[in-house]
Amino acid sequence: MANKFLTLTDKEELNQLMIDSSKHPVVVFKHSNSCGISSAAYREMEKLDNVSLLDVHQSRELSRELATLTGVEHESPQVIVLKNGKAVWNASHYGVKAGAVTEALEANR
Repeated sequence: MANKFLTLTDKEELNQLMIDSSKHPVVVFKHSNSCGISSAAYREMEKLDNVSLLDVHQSRELSRELATLTGVEHESPQVIVLKNGKAVWNASHYGVKAGAVTEALEANR
């Protein structure tokens, strides 16, 4: 069954994710509907639970804010694992794989 992404659309939700990351690692997936590589990455992220989806076209400013807060330069597609309000792992393009994200989450529990 496909994952139901948690859609990230505003700064308050992003702030809450940063707070939540102090309790457990969180996953943010930056996705572009106009990119074939991003479509493949989307299918990978569907395999996971509790993924926050940030549509880079609909939420450009929020995407920039996430890059500023984490220091992780924007790419799309991109997945970022946050812990204690900091990026502890990230991957982009063909590196966005469910297994790699799972390993990053386990390493940062």
